[in-house]
Amino acid sequence: MSDWRDVFGHEEPYDEQVDGIETAIDTARDDGFTVVEGACGTGKTMLALTAGIDLVRDPDSDYERVLVLTSVKQQLRQFEEDLRTINAGLPDDWKPVSGLTLVGKADVCPYNRENAGGIDEGNVYERCEGLRERTRDLVGDGGSTTGGNLASRARSQQTGLADSGRGGGATYLETAGEPTPYPPEMPEYDDTEYCPFYAQFLEDLPEDGDPVEAVPFEFDDVGLVEPDDLVSLSVQHGTCPHSMMGALLADVEVVVGNYYHAFDPTTTASFTGALLDEETFVVCDEAHMLEPRVRDLVSESVGDATLRDAEAELTRVIQPVEFDDRDAKSTTADADLVRAELEEAGVTLRELKEVRNFLRDLREELDRRVTAYLEREHRGWKANLADLPDAEIPLRDPTEPQPDAISEWADREGYDGGTWARAEPVGAVVARILNEAEADEGESVEKERAAPAAGRVLGEWYRNDHEHYFREIELERTWNDAEPDDSWRRAYNARLAMQNCVPSDAIGEQLAEFGGGVLMSATLAPLDVFEEVSGLTHLHEEGRPVVERTYGLNFPEENRESFAVDAPKFTYDNRGRPGDETRTRQLYADAIRDVARSPGNVLVGMPNYAEAEWAAETLRAVVDKPVLLDESSADEATEALKDDFFAGESKVLVTSLRGTLTEGVDYRGDRLRAAVVCGVPIINTSSPRTKAVRTAYDRVFGDGFTYALTVPAVRKARQALGRVIRGPDEEGVRVLVDSRYARDSWDSVREFFPETEREEFQPVSPDMLSLGLDRFWD
Repeated sequence: MSDWRDVFGHEEPYDEQVDGIETAIDTARDDGFTVVEGACGTGKTMLALTAGIDLVRDPDSDYERVLVLTSVKQQLRQFEEDLRTINAGLPDDWKPVSGLTLVGKADVCPYNRENAGGIDEGNVYERCEGLRERTRDLVGDGGSTTGGNLASRARSQQTGLADSGRGGGATYLETAGEPTPYPPEMPEYDDTEYCPFYAQFLEDLPEDGDPVEAVPFEFDDVGLVEPDDLVSLSVQHGTCPHSMMGALLADVEVVVGNYYHAFDPTTTASFTGALLDEETFVVCDEAHMLEPRVRDLVSESVGDATLRDAEAELTRVIQPVEFDDRDAKSTTADADLVRAELEEAGVTLRELKEVRNFLRDLREELDRRVTAYLEREHRGWKANLADLPDAEIPLRDPTEPQPDAISEWADREGYDGGTWARAEPVGAVVARILNEAEADEGESVEKERAAPAAGRVLGEWYRNDHEHYFREIELERTWNDAEPDDSWRRAYNARLAMQNCVPSDAIGEQLAEFGGGVLMSATLAPLDVFEEVSGLTHLHEEGRPVVERTYGLNFPEENRESFAVDAPKFTYDNRGRPGDETRTRQLYADAIRDVARSPGNVLVGMPNYAEAEWAAETLRAVVDKPVLLDESSADEATEALKDDFFAGESKVLVTSLRGTLTEGVDYRGDRLRAAVVCGVPIINTSSPRTKAVRTAYDRVFGDGFTYALTVPAVRKARQALGRVIRGPDEEGVRVLVDSRYARDSWDSVREFFPETEREEFQPVSPDMLSLGLDRFWD
């Protein structure tokens, strides 16, 4: 058994790290999971990596790899940095720990990176799949050539471009600082485009061997292979970087990725499934986001446009056979192809027609329901299409689990469960027929077919229950000039959506696939609630241990001050609308002003963006610092605002606690000296989806309001406060304003803070806050 201190990347671990590492190792040896709530400065990243790598390097352990999952890019970078630190400090006779960061095709495709070969951000995934399929067809069973011949042909085409002067002055495609062996244009063979990088990969791929044997470069001594490294190493050998990523997956010791690499059914089925086994030690970072992230991943929806396209695809398959049947003398290759594929799949023409009719009628019912909703809620909507808001149209009472209106409509129309279930195999065979037909005609097959996607969702719609799943119509604002002036489709994307209200089963079942691991965050409390909603109780039931550890802030207490201001609850009934001159608003305005006058940068967190706008307007009249307002906007605008906040003189940044600037952002050093949180940021409880989640949690956990609304809101507040003190030498203040943080009343949220943190936040009256702040800063 190795000593984990050989792996640990620093000279001396904190006491909390010693306890956490040894607990995680011992628990994982018993096929268990360690749940760690650790404040900033605990060193959770190094803790988890050390425990996992020690197990992987131990010859007596069954673990072969560490899989790191995080939802925050900054944390992904932290794991990469800590892995480098570990490698730099390993004993001289040790090999470096091999690591790989997972990214999407767009990040590693040589053509997309250089906007070449007709590939760009808008079509990279479809183009890639189409090119791969054509390349496989050319070199597969019955193919006319080999992968090696295709790669050589592309090299010769490159030479031909140089000789002829074509290619826009660029002879080789270059990316990641390396020239590739191929031209910037996509090569062709017998008038068929193919990908030379993928062709080379297929050439190197052993027929019955391990995919890692197709890797043409050494990676055991490289350490961490980042995306640019992977591209550079791959293109030097003319092979596909994304395929290299897949080939390396099971053979590197540390894989760093996102939650969808372990919990998205499509991704695990096509790419990362090999990692989901008992030989993997999994690390779920920012684990307080596990429940909402996985809920999104295991929920389903199908858009109106997808239903339309699926209907059209079915018609394209049905028509040749119908025509052939009407004219016995007429035979077509299409008809023969369709019949052969249907027979092989065990699908009949009658079933194709039934599903097509179902899709057509379903779109008509969707249209009827959207129109009725708009007539009811937005009279005169046709004259105001540009002003329509996003909306939800529930298909059942969200507080009463029962069959949804679309399912009941289908039953009345004679579409039984068999119709819903048949949509999935019908969609799959339709896509196969269309792909083969278009390939035979030399056409592009780079299309993501609608029929399989629609069929899969319709099948799930029928199979899933009505207690854990909530169905509705989602209306998302868009604009499509191709639609008629008086059509809602001009202003909306409409989707039939099915939300998994209680994802704990999906999380628990997937975690059970791993050998063991660590789930960690700075904000998991109450840990018993976290374990229930994250499915860890399923592991308990299987006899697998789940061990909890809580570590408080270990920086000097004299460097920080924490207040819970006993102001009236910041609820709509108390505060009124933004702009109303209520006593509650005046008390909150005074508290925000007092904190904003602290030296250095100040973060103000409000329950929503409307309240953030009010706070910013209020502050601009009473503080000398520039006041920046974060609005619900694109990532680029948010990044620019963050950079502005960090640059130059001290400022105040006002944002929503449900935005992206209150967690996962590095405010290290002098970037932030104070943070104030106003109110408990509980999400809009009037939303049908929120009501359905609360109802489902009531039935499963007994207290839906606490589990689904209050606890996540408190975690949001704690995340914002956690931005302030990020190192042992930093000083700052953290302020919570709302009586629910200050008092032990019937609706208090103090119990949802860890005990050590609860004790730090001293209850103060509103008129004493400024005195406490002055005393600390003085």
